[in-house]
Amino acid sequence: MENKLTVDIYGEQYPIKGDVDVEYMKQLATIVDTKMRELVKKNQYLPIQRIGVLTALHIADDYFKMKKDYDDLIKFLNDK
Repeated sequence: MENKLTVDIYGEQYPIKGDVDVEYMKQLATIVDTKMRELVKKNQYLPIQRIGVLTALHIADDYFKMKKDYDDLIKFLNDK
């Protein structure tokens, strides 16, 4: 089942669709919006495109850190 909705990210409207729950898609958009707003506070003169790329890099960094922690935990549990 494909869901569709429009989300607001940093003042722009984005129509999105996906095979996941609408609330999940809203949560993803909120995370991106929040990260962008945090970065703008620190870098208020950067163009929005750069803020978008920096946001993507920050989210990717968060993902890889969590994945490493998860992999380390699985390894620890398997070694017991």
